[in-house]
Amino acid sequence: MDVPVWVWLVTVAVILAMLAVDFVGHARVPHAPSMRESAWWSAGYVAVALVFGLVVWAGWGGGFAGEYFAGYITEKSLSVDNLFVFVLIMATFRVPRLLQQKVLLLGITVALVLRTIFILLGAALVENFSWVFYLFGAFLLWTAWSQLRHARSGDDEEYHENGFLRLVRRTLPVTEDYVEGHMVVRRAGRWFVTPLLVVMLAIGSADLLFAVDSIPAIFGLTQETYLVFAANAFSLLGLRQLYFLIDGLLDRLVFLAYGLAAILAFIGVKLVLHALHTNELPFVNGGEHVEVPEISTAFSLGYIVVVLAITTLLSLWADRRRRELAAPTRKDS
Repeated sequence: MDVPVWVWLVTVAVILAMLAVDFVGHARVPHAPSMRESAWWSAGYVAVALVFGLVVWAGWGGGFAGEYFAGYITEKSLSVDNLFVFVLIMATFRVPRLLQQKVLLLGITVALVLRTIFILLGAALVENFSWVFYLFGAFLLWTAWSQLRHARSGDDEEYHENGFLRLVRRTLPVTEDYVEGHMVVRRAGRWFVTPLLVVMLAIGSADLLFAVDSIPAIFGLTQETYLVFAANAFSLLGLRQLYFLIDGLLDRLVFLAYGLAAILAFIGVKLVLHALHTNELPFVNGGEHVEVPEISTAFSLGYIVVVLAITTLLSLWADRRRRELAAPTRKDS
């Protein structure tokens, strides 16, 4: 896929413009967005992502467009899983509803910058070391198993600060309360950081950890750095609106973890097959390529869409059944 420099520049400019609209039009004036507002903006961001896919189709063909759509849908579904942790972070830090938009937007911006660095490193590895697909594939299979095991355990998650945040708290004085929308304040001649900065770093660092799963996953669907970058950017940019849109619905997606485990395991297998097909390791088949079938992009896209559809429908059905069974109990009490 030959992507001219000017196309990269235009794409980055569009992403920066979308961020500017969010900063100037939404986060600058703290407010709690309504469901209607979140729905319209979420639809707008999805529309931009779909239009981008059509541009890829027109400029580089349906094959690359299919890779982009498969990557975007996967990243979007993984982002929904990330929102569970975002909800825990917001509750742990008791972030006022009016400030949650700003926290999410700043955290996502930090994550976008860090993910870009991850993508460039991943692209360099893929380009120079074909054996890295073995590592990516094995890691995704392990992640899928961990996701499935956690889903079956049914344990409630609690958010625990990572080492980076603990270091911030030890080295910087933090105010006890939020000071409007400020991240740093001066009191009694000393500078303090506010919980707003700490929670923003929590969101950004948590999303960076999610990138450890999502970056290998999308490289299993496309090795085009441009498509990997675009799919990640567009899935992250709509995450703030998606948070407020489905905040009250997250606990109803009871089978989401199972669906994500199935997708990650599928991509893990796809990566291992690709690694075998391009094998250069001397201790595997004498360093020769292994003739194994490779999974097509069209099949990958169909599989991801079907798994997510089944997962969502089963989750909503199970939640409805649970509510129906609980209704008589409430009446009897």
